[in-house]
Amino acid sequence: MYQQQQQQQPLQDEDLAYTVLSDLKRVVREYATAATESVCPSVRQMFTNLLNSTLKMQGDLFNVMQAQNMYSTASPALRQEIDKQLKEYQQTQQKTSGWLQQKLHGSNQQQQQQNFGAYQSYNQQQQSHQSHQPYYS
Repeated sequence: MYQQQQQQQPLQDEDLAYTVLSDLKRVVREYATAATESVCPSVRQMFTNLLNSTLKMQGDLFNVMQAQNMYSTASPALRQEIDKQLKEYQQTQQKTSGWLQQKLHGSNQQQQQQNFGAYQSYNQQQQSHQSHQPYYS
């Protein structure tokens, strides 16, 4: 019965376009996640390529829908609001990058200190062994 109703009332082009556009947006998110979580460079590149081609397809569909008045965009944003948000994102990016560098540098420095401590301990053991008089004469 459901199939009969579906055959009698096919989806309009606009409904189909919205459905495909929504699916493309979802796929973009999935590919972006897969690319950022990939450890293997070739897999990361594959997902990046898929992401780029899907973004292009999504953009093309959006342009067609907008040209045929199927998609209404939000009201234009004020340039100063965009600049303000961009500045905030850049500051956040700089803070994150600084924090990451600090952690990476701190981790490397901590590892170097541990290695140096182990080296000092080894040297002390070697010196103490050398300062003992042999048991034999």
